[in-house]
Order: sequence, then structure tokens, then C-alpha cells
Amino acid sequence: MKTIDFVIPWVDGNDTMWRRDFSFYLSQSESIDDTRSIRYRNWDNLRYWFRGVEKFAPWVNKVHFITCGQVPDWLNLNAPKLHYVKHSDYIPTEYLPTFSSRPIQLNIHRIEGLSEYFVCFDDDFFLIDKVEPERFFRNGLPCDLAALNALSPVNFMHMDYNNIYVINSSFKKYELLRKNFWKWFSPQAGNKLLRTLVLLPWRKFTGFYSHHLPQGFLKSTFEEIWEKHEDIMARTTASRFRSVSDVSIWLPRYWQLAKGNFVPLNVEKDSVHLLISDASLDKIVRIIECHKKKIICLGENDETPFEAAKERINAAFQKILPEKSSFEK
Repeated sequence: MKTIDFVIPWVDGNDTMWRRDFSFYLSQSESIDDTRSIRYRNWDNLRYWFRGVEKFAPWVNKVHFITCGQVPDWLNLNAPKLHYVKHSDYIPTEYLPTFSSRPIQLNIHRIEGLSEYFVCFDDDFFLIDKVEPERFFRNGLPCDLAALNALSPVNFMHMDYNNIYVINSSFKKYELLRKNFWKWFSPQAGNKLLRTLVLLPWRKFTGFYSHHLPQGFLKSTFEEIWEKHEDIMARTTASRFRSVSDVSIWLPRYWQLAKGNFVPLNVEKDSVHLLISDASLDKIVRIIECHKKKIICLGENDETPFEAAKERINAAFQKILPEKSSFEK
């Protein structure tokens, strides 16, 4: 079995010093995209992420836990599988501090000791049932759901446009689809095959179907993109806050898809991404408590009932993960 690491960036938006620095640099910044407070809210459920990893993915090699220097008071920094990583440990000093997830994620390959095979999590992705290494990697390649898509005028369209621009400047669509025909037209894509078929006439990539779930990556993919597109990668890294000129963590994913460096898998079959709302809260609690899926992503927006949802969701996590993990004091 390949050595597989997990990577999770995290920030405590309630931290007074962090909020002071955030406000100071925000006042000096231009061309800012999205600084809504919901991006930095602390749901106080990170311990359940670690408990889920230990219980449901005991095979993981290392967990690289990334922060700006913050440490939850309950975290055991001496846990055998924990690698505590500060931004300053791997992001060049001239780009710090940063308050954007994009530089934090696009420089992950620089983390000392990171495996060639790693899975990138957001702090709202939780394991709630047993997963095997083959959920993320098979035959030395990441598992992914490959389907073409069309960009639409929604939030973050500019970011995806930038990602696709880089892909189209680096690859020839028809050549790659022919070369990896059975990957792109695999039954694993299900009804999303129709999207690919409809978009075939366009000579350029018009977009890729994107999920919002943990994704397996090859470290060498990041290294290759930095080598070939250092200008846009460095420009994104230099943005302390999200900017309309950024690329994102999905660029390495698209790069892997374009090159055929993936194994077709319907990654949504055992996973679910739900927006937390009054209407969805009961369903979310049932999915967690009854292990109806293996992975759950909990999204939020300005309408999310934060306090009520926090109490109920954390109680559901406590029900299925009541015991401390080795990552806790």
C-alpha cells in the first residue's frame, strides 16, 4: 500500500490577535474578492475531524495540520501521526501573513516530509464511517470523477476561469480525451457523461465538473505546475486575501484530470455535500448519527442558523465519536 498523508488547513477566526492582523492587512489591500466572516467562523468541531480520521482511516500515515501558528488548547502536539505545520514553515516569508486559503493550499508540496500521495481536506469535510485507502488512490493514482462542464456566471467563476485558462494553455483537449478515452467515458461518471458528450464539439476545455469533497493529489503535480506556471502561482501566493486573479487548489485537480493521472471513481457515491440550513439540519443530523454516508461536507452561507446548527451537529458528532483520539490531550 502507498504511504498516504492527510492535509488539513485550519484557522480560528475567534482569535483576537488573528482578527487584529486580519483587519490591519485588509485595510491596506486592494482587489479583494471575498472576506465574509463566515469563511472564518469556528464551529468548535475540529476534534471530531481528528476522531473520525483515527477511527475510520487508521491507515493514514501522517496528518499535516496547517495553521498560522494557532494551536487548539486540546491538541496533542506529540501525537505520533501529527505533523503540526505553521505557514512560516513552508510558505516563503515575503508572502506572509496570508488570510487566503489559496496560497496555503497551492504551496502544500513544500511541506517537509509530505508524501507523494496525499488527500487534501477542508475543515468542513468529516469522515463519519470507515474508508479504505482505495477510496482516494488506486494503482498509484488519485481517484476522481471526470466530466466536462461549462463555466456559468456564479460566485468564484473568475477563479475557475483562471484555472481553465492555465489548462487550455498547457494541454490539447482532443488529444488528451483520445489518449484517456476509457477514463473520460467510464461508467463511473454516471449521468454526468451527458455533460461530457454535449461539450465535446468545443475545441477547448470549457470547464470540469467539480465536487466539494476530500481530494487525492500527487505532490509531483504541484511541482510540475509551479515549474511551468510559476508566474500565476506566485501571483496567487502573493495575494493576502482572495483576489479575482487567483487560481485555486482545483488547478492541480484539473491538471491531473487533463493528463489522465487519475482512476475513474464516482466519489459522490459514498459522500454528500450539504448546505446547513433550517431545512437541512434534521437530514444532516440523521446522516451523521446513522452513518448514511462515509464522508460529509457541511457548507454554510449567510442564512445558516449558526448557533442552533452548531449545537445539534456537534451533538451528532459526539454521539458517533465519543472517545478522545490520540490527537487530543
